[in-house]
Amino acid sequence: MSTLPPWTSGPFELLVHAEGHLLSGEDFDRRIALITFDDAIEVAITTYLTLNPIQRGGRTYARADVEKWLDNYHSKLTFLETELTVRKQALVVEKSHIIWAHDHRNEQYHGGQKGTPEKQVLAFIRGAALWVFAVLYEAADVEHLVGQALLDALPETPPERNDRYDRALDREYGMLDVGEESYYVSELLFSVDYQAYREVGNRLSSLGTRIDDEEDG
Repeated sequence: MSTLPPWTSGPFELLVHAEGHLLSGEDFDRRIALITFDDAIEVAITTYLTLNPIQRGGRTYARADVEKWLDNYHSKLTFLETELTVRKQALVVEKSHIIWAHDHRNEQYHGGQKGTPEKQVLAFIRGAALWVFAVLYEAADVEHLVGQALLDALPETPPERNDRYDRALDREYGMLDVGEESYYVSELLFSVDYQAYREVGNRLSSLGTRIDDEEDG
């Protein structure tokens, strides 16, 4: 996310949220992915229209036009068409196709029949959402940024005990009493200061290895 300006965080987080559900693959997650990718399109346009001109390359719009475009989902797509025409850029995704996916979203959100969205619909709405974000915010490789954000959100792998460190620490320091309980120094150090556990354990184990080698020699 560091390569994107802060005012893009709202629509970008929706993309990340939707992608996470899509990758989960469960029926419920596919429904949420469809709804959220669709929301990401609308929020990307809404956010863009409400930015200060300095945050969107100096582009300005008449207040009456902005109010008209913000009125509903369809009018926001009309703005997108208009904007691409002004920028002389191709309309990669047709407005009618986005509305088709939006209708599927409405069926999931408001309709009485909530079956699992088809993969074709999900693939389309995902591609449309990534494209709209990339166009409006002139962002490169949005798919990669979304994937990296998901990786960054994963919990860090917890550190593991090292038998060599444990033996060296306990050989050097033995056990310590804490209250009425006794603990190996390796266990305590690992729990309260992993960095020290690793540094001291490595130093002592390396020293012990050199001493053993000298004795064997």
